[in-house]
Parts: sequence; structure tokens; C-alpha cells
Amino acid sequence: MSKPRPRVKVPKTAAAGDVVTIKTLISHPMESGHRKDPDTGAPIPRKIINRFKTTFEGELVLDVAIEPSISANPYFKFEMKVPKTGTVRFEWTDDDGSVYSKEKTITVS
Repeated sequence: MSKPRPRVKVPKTAAAGDVVTIKTLISHPMESGHRKDPDTGAPIPRKIINRFKTTFEGELVLDVAIEPSISANPYFKFEMKVPKTGTVRFEWTDDDGSVYSKEKTITVS
């Protein structure tokens, strides 16, 4: 199974108070938990991204609880107001407790 790969698109610069568009996608091989291993017949454990969270300088921007019907490579697009130069942190949490993260900095000019 390939390792989940988060990708984000965030503007490098913005003016203070600007509203910017953020795009995120994580390549993640989802598993529904309904299939069986063809060799052993044992159920393949469910493995989905169940939470997506975004913070800016530690302050919560977006927190999404994801249900099993989500696509295999969850994509989110949202807007965020940029108050100052800072780091945006993105976190995707998997059923097994794994957390995949990525950070990007926005510089206020």
C-alpha cells in the first residue's frame, strides 16, 4: 500500500485582512472494511481519513469529521482570512490513528 501523500495549494503572499482560497488533497488508498483478503478470506480492516483539521498559527480554522462515504482521495477547498504572516497547518487523521500533516507559510506584504 502506498504512503498517503498530502498536497496543498496556499498563496505565498497576501495583504493583511485578505481572504485567500486554500485547496487540499491527500492521495490515500481508502479501504471500506467490506472487502476480504483474496488469499486468506479475512476481512481487510477499514482505513479511511476520518478527520481533516486546519489551523493558522495554532488557531483553529477548519475541523471536519469525515464519514465513510468520502472519496478515496479527499479534496477540500475553502477560504480563509489572513490576519498576519504565519503558518497554516493541515492534518488528516486516519482510522488507525495515523496523522498526516503539511505546513505552508503565508507572508503578509
